[in-house]
Amino acid sequence: MNYDIIVVGGGHAGIEASVAAAKMGCKVGLVTMEKNALGRMSCNPAIGGSAKGHLVHEIDVLGGAMGLIADRTGIQFRTLNKSKGPAVWAGRCQSDRSLYSEEAVRFVSAIPNIEIIEDSVVDVVVEDGRIVGAKSLYGKEFICKAIVVCSGTFLNGLMYTGFKSTKGGRFGEPPATGLTESLVKLGFESGRLKTGTPPRIIKSTINFSGLQEQPGDEYPEPFSLRTNKKEFPFLQQVSCFLTYTNETVHKILETGFDRSPLFTGIINGVGPRYCPSIEDKIVRFADKKSHQLFIEPEGLDKDLIYLNGFSSSLPEDVQLKALKLIPGLEEAVVARPAYAIEYDYFPSYQIDLTMETKKISGLYFAGQVNGTSGYEEAASQGLIAGINAALKIQKRKEFTLKRSEAYIGVLTDDLVDKTINEPYRIFTSSAEHRLILRQDNADRRLLKYGYKLGLIPAEMYNELKEREVLISAGIEFFNTKRIKPAEINPFLQGVNTSEISEPELISKIIKRPEIRLANLIQDLKFDNPIINAIKKDSKALEQVEIELKYDGYISRELDLIAKIDRLENTKIPLDFNFINLNQLSAESKEKLQKIKPRTLGQASRISGVTPSDISILLVYLKS
Repeated sequence: MNYDIIVVGGGHAGIEASVAAAKMGCKVGLVTMEKNALGRMSCNPAIGGSAKGHLVHEIDVLGGAMGLIADRTGIQFRTLNKSKGPAVWAGRCQSDRSLYSEEAVRFVSAIPNIEIIEDSVVDVVVEDGRIVGAKSLYGKEFICKAIVVCSGTFLNGLMYTGFKSTKGGRFGEPPATGLTESLVKLGFESGRLKTGTPPRIIKSTINFSGLQEQPGDEYPEPFSLRTNKKEFPFLQQVSCFLTYTNETVHKILETGFDRSPLFTGIINGVGPRYCPSIEDKIVRFADKKSHQLFIEPEGLDKDLIYLNGFSSSLPEDVQLKALKLIPGLEEAVVARPAYAIEYDYFPSYQIDLTMETKKISGLYFAGQVNGTSGYEEAASQGLIAGINAALKIQKRKEFTLKRSEAYIGVLTDDLVDKTINEPYRIFTSSAEHRLILRQDNADRRLLKYGYKLGLIPAEMYNELKEREVLISAGIEFFNTKRIKPAEINPFLQGVNTSEISEPELISKIIKRPEIRLANLIQDLKFDNPIINAIKKDSKALEQVEIELKYDGYISRELDLIAKIDRLENTKIPLDFNFINLNQLSAESKEKLQKIKPRTLGQASRISGVTPSDISILLVYLKS
């Protein structure tokens, strides 16, 4: 069976890798244990959130699938952090778990050049340091030019509830065996990580009367620019609810610590620091008397609730006893207890920024196999891996993103440069240029790449170019137009901000936090073709307002990026031997040789590499 690319695994990384490569003209074999499990949400049935929402918008404008699938299957949409600045606004949607998988299957099946194969890859075939094929559990032999491994938590997966362990990569699904051993034989280093999932509770047994309701936005916004906003949202919208643990609950949970695989050393893998189990929270935050829990629906037609915040590996009897003491859950019936899962991963210093492994040409790793946590992080890596696998086969220039260009660039750079010994999760604080990397301007930053790669249609790109002209004209208008006190002061009085005593630039007035550009335009009734056009384009209006309000901050950020780019643009040859550079410290030599940074900028972010090491490298490279 001949393919250009074999994608191993049908999760969020596998979907994006397959779709991108196929749309770029490659023949793709997507190998997954169960076709109908494509995109199955192993943990929380939700997409987006802080920083993760930024990733979804970036995936979308690069031509990815996640935003479109989430929009079709979301049952609650919210923009988080709306009371704060636009840099941290983040879209999030609660999804219908079953419908998400169904839509994923429909979406992937409709893409030409993808064949979904129900099987499992157990071995990769390498000749002269290059991928030439793969072997499957059922004895199939695939001939291919590249392989993208997106195996999630399935590699030798073990699930734990107390001392009870079951082999599997997800509840009710077998693990993937053989592939880890195959890769280790090729010289790859593997390790073990842990994650977990909360109990599922029968919705009809929960008392919602005293719980705090969390409705979605009154006017929800889709993730994808390709979603028809006139039809959105597509499904009925529902609320989530809040409840809390208490000291009595904590004491009950503590009675099971001596039967916890986490605390007794049975589980060796490190769990996610920022999404800890409930027993982790009790130990690490011993001073806290309660912890917040989110009661989230699994779907419109499912009588199941996901208890977000109550991940656990404790024995089932302890879980049940503790749950009965949580407000609203006194009569709750548990459909499935929480469990932890331990699985193999490959420390990510072994990949490059393209997601290609450094040891084997044509072999790519994406998702939790690289030590990350989260659907969005996995999808981002899958997209980059699929794009680059296709580019390599087509002998085209590789595609990478800088930290100053995208959260995806931050993610890939962190994976390659940092030591990942716990599941990695993206945060807004991870991005030093977050004021530039907003979710609202993802299209302005990245759509050009999606178009160039053939993943975004020409009409979308042309529409963006037309909008850019309008945004520039709008900014120019407000930066040069002065307004007289008599014209503006009645409006300023109405929004409870100070009046002006002499003509002032409108761009200066817009910087006031009380002023909304749309209200100002409506009140002043400008008779100007530029303003009339902006009023009809809500996206252009939003961008003009943000650019004007935060002009000083944005300018400083762009200046900083320009300075940093001097290091980013200083390339280091891929075959550069750092060991031979005696002026470097022993630690720096080891780290640099291990990671093989592509630029001085990347080298400067490696732990243990000092500013003096960078100066030595700069002098050597110039000479």
